[in-house]
Amino acid sequence: MSDPRLTPANDRVAAAHLTGVAAGLSRVAGTPCQVARPVVDLLHTPDRARERQLLWGERVDLYEDRAGTSFVQAQKDGYVGYVDSAALRPPEPVTHWVSAPACHLYQDANIKSPDLHLLSFGSLVCVLDETDRLAETPSGFIPRTHLRPLGDTMDDPVTVAELFLGTPYLWGGNSRAGIDCSGLVQAALLACGQDCPGDTDQQQSALGREAAQDGTCKRGDLLYWRGHVAMVVDADRLIHANGTHMSVVYEPIKAAIDRIERQGQGPVIAHKRL
Repeated sequence: MSDPRLTPANDRVAAAHLTGVAAGLSRVAGTPCQVARPVVDLLHTPDRARERQLLWGERVDLYEDRAGTSFVQAQKDGYVGYVDSAALRPPEPVTHWVSAPACHLYQDANIKSPDLHLLSFGSLVCVLDETDRLAETPSGFIPRTHLRPLGDTMDDPVTVAELFLGTPYLWGGNSRAGIDCSGLVQAALLACGQDCPGDTDQQQSALGREAAQDGTCKRGDLLYWRGHVAMVVDADRLIHANGTHMSVVYEPIKAAIDRIERQGQGPVIAHKRL
């Protein structure tokens, strides 16, 4: 059975390339669009809570625009859902990505000019021109030091995750303003050029190989509980976004394992090595 989170079909439309969908659905080709807000919630249904989030400049395929709500599929990981139609625009080229935890988009080529938006780590932009300090985009100016060219990836997922230390926990969050456990892992791996699904169960199935069962943890290993994931920093510590601390924090591995089991989520169910 196909995963509905990754299947671009609803009660009215289905992507033209899908097979085995219900009769009577309109078959449509996806229209490429781009996110035009710093962060936008991706909803399971138009009237339900957030499932994941999309960032400035990320691309989606649009399958339906109905009453101001668009049914889309994110190109970065295939996740489908509903977004505010006003948050989308026709796509423009992408040349750089935000590699700082967050950065401001300024009105003019002057850091004292009004700040228009706060962009999160991983946001995508089109650089038109550069000065010594600032990069010009169609929407404003960004400090050059906060950008990397597209394809210039980082080397260590743990180092990326550490950029989010102190970020508030937000269920379904994918930004520096708020992030959850699987969002943190996804941000870390995508920044290092590795594909990564959006949700914990998807990540557990798709990422890495099962590590040796001797209890040895290596930097970058992923520990999975039912509905939770953490990344190993070293032999004694992990980093994760969690609802107990309501933040991205370091935690001793043994203490985290004991606490999570006491809270009713059970033991570690998978130990994956990338």
